[in-house]
Amino acid sequence: MLDADFSSAEQWIAGHSWAYPGGGPTNPGDNKLDHLVEDPAYSRTGVFRATRRPDGKWDAGLLTTEGSTEAFLVRADDVLEARVRLPVETGAWPAIWTWLDGGQEIDVFEYHPDNPDLLELSNRIRGRHLYYRNAAIRPGAWVDLRVEFGARSVVWWVNGARVFDDRRGVGRSWRAHLIVNLSVCAGRYHPAPDPGVSEMSYEVAQLRVYRD
Repeated sequence: MLDADFSSAEQWIAGHSWAYPGGGPTNPGDNKLDHLVEDPAYSRTGVFRATRRPDGKWDAGLLTTEGSTEAFLVRADDVLEARVRLPVETGAWPAIWTWLDGGQEIDVFEYHPDNPDLLELSNRIRGRHLYYRNAAIRPGAWVDLRVEFGARSVVWWVNGARVFDDRRGVGRSWRAHLIVNLSVCAGRYHPAPDPGVSEMSYEVAQLRVYRD
């Protein structure tokens, strides 16, 4: 189905997403300081980076399958597996998520280092989420994720443990593009970066989507 090659321009578009107003580069309405960039150093190696700009925003890496040549879509009953290294800097907001036509959002994970032991797992299509806490979740930790996009229930696994069945699912006809990115918090819901911090990153060492 998809073995992610973040360096591939056929699989992934960098620095542009219709999940952002006008396709980007900014989304202040979602309390983000991001300024999306196409620079391959911010995403194409699998290390998603953000660096402070003179105007107070942050140049940040985002990749999406939307608009790419292959235009890959995750579909109902697909399975996603990923291995990620969480960021350590306050204000970092990494995520792997889905998006299509203004919605269809499933958050494989979101993370904020100010809640060091917590992953946010969300089905935003049907209003279900879990704040999952575990001692193995911490800044700088490697985390293995698995999500089954079931038509009747989306199921999340973290480090091999089944942690959340949402019992809502995505519906039989669901499909959506993938987004992998590092956002930066503006301070409304989570603290903004410390003034002395000028860069941050997280890593996605593996990402694949397949059908069982």
